[in-house]
Amino acid sequence: MPSDLAAALASGRPLVLDGGLSNQLESAGYDLSDALWSARLLADDPEAVLAAHLAYFAAGADVVITASYQATFQGFAQRGIGHDRAAELLARSVALAREAARLAPPTDRPRYVAASAGPYGAMLADGSEYRGRYGLTRAELERFHRPRLEALAAAAPDVLALETVPDADEAAALLRAVRGLGVPAWLSYTVAGDRTRAGQPLADAFALAADADEIIAVGVNCCAPDDADHAVALAARVTGKPVVVYPNSGESWDARARRWSGRSRFTPDAVRRWREAGASVIGGCCRVRPAEISSVARVLAAPPR
Repeated sequence: MPSDLAAALASGRPLVLDGGLSNQLESAGYDLSDALWSARLLADDPEAVLAAHLAYFAAGADVVITASYQATFQGFAQRGIGHDRAAELLARSVALAREAARLAPPTDRPRYVAASAGPYGAMLADGSEYRGRYGLTRAELERFHRPRLEALAAAAPDVLALETVPDADEAAALLRAVRGLGVPAWLSYTVAGDRTRAGQPLADAFALAADADEIIAVGVNCCAPDDADHAVALAARVTGKPVVVYPNSGESWDARARRWSGRSRFTPDAVRRWREAGASVIGGCCRVRPAEISSVARVLAAPPR
């Protein structure tokens, strides 16, 4: 499935992805404790989302991910938002990222928009996105994901980001759900060691995407930086596709105290390792901010060692 982004990946030039959208919004003073998380601001304060995207483009990102991770028709319905309005908000997530690309400081590098589609567990807002195994069949998961993916695809992003997928069964459902949409996708698992969060061997999970024409990149996100090291090389070897990697900072979240602790392990040396292992798109997830993305851009701009 040809696209400008697929051609950029085929060129071999690594692309800089953005960092955590939620922490950028929280640092600007926004409360994201609502079940809709950052998706709430698509309706309540779209200018805040635009500003967050602009911060990452200004930091050197080539690709930003939309604020639609937790945006679903079911989740919006629980807030009294009807189907048509929800579809408008999904389309707005892509439009805001496009507008940020237009308003950001000029560059000779193309800018791309990845439309986020989080896992089923993100809609539940109970942490099950890091466990998988929801008790649903693949067919039920496909029926959940397809309408949102159709709405996002209709807004014409450069790629659909099927991200933070904890379970190979959900990945199989997503691979079916993106068929025929006319927009390429990447598939990104959240992992622990060499397994998905649901406990399946990561090699088997990656292999699901090897022959999927719609999938133009495979990788991991929302994991520890150390876990990304093994996963990047494995994804490249198993699928033969470009690899996308955007882990967390490496700090730990204390759910009881509701705070992060520990030190960041998202370092320039880690970025170099991922590049050397074959990663084509590199950025960050939770707790990775514009300053870190600027470091990613500097590392990727330098000749490989």
